Amino acid sequence: MPWTYRHASREWRAFLDDVKDRMCLESDNMAYTAVDAVLQVFRRRLTAREGLEFASVLPSVLRAIFVHSWDVTAPRATFDDREKLVAEVKKIRVNHNLTPDNAIEATAWAVRRCTNGRDFERVLAGLPEEARDFWHVDVADPAELEQRIV
Repeated sequence: MPWTYRHASREWRAFLDDVKDRMCLESDNMAYTAVDAVLQVFRRRLTAREGLEFASVLPSVLRAIFVHSWDVTAPRATFDDREKLVAEVKKIRVNHNLTPDNAIEATAWAVRRCTNGRDFERVLAGLPEEARDFWHVDVADPAELEQRIV
């Protein structure tokens, strides 16, 4: 059995705590809404093949959230600047969305801490440059992004 299935709750809890802390959110629901919106905005800009390759390196719960209700027949959106992408994130579930301006960056930071870095970078290398930029995180110490749950 894959480790991520056996320890799905533990991985999810660590990820959600990272997101809540990074976004200064108070509840799991707020964090979930922000992450779900970030993942939706990103996947709109991928082909189904690209999206499934990306999802394959995510922990099991994030993988499920990423593909849930994805209409792979919808036209592919283009990448915009970060400000426009954040605005799009904030429009998802607008009545329940208290997503902060750092939602994409905070989600990227937390995703990097819960994935195998080599696998994540390998998948990103096969995606368009704008997709790689979407998940870029600036940190002073690269150890900050090392996988927490191994």
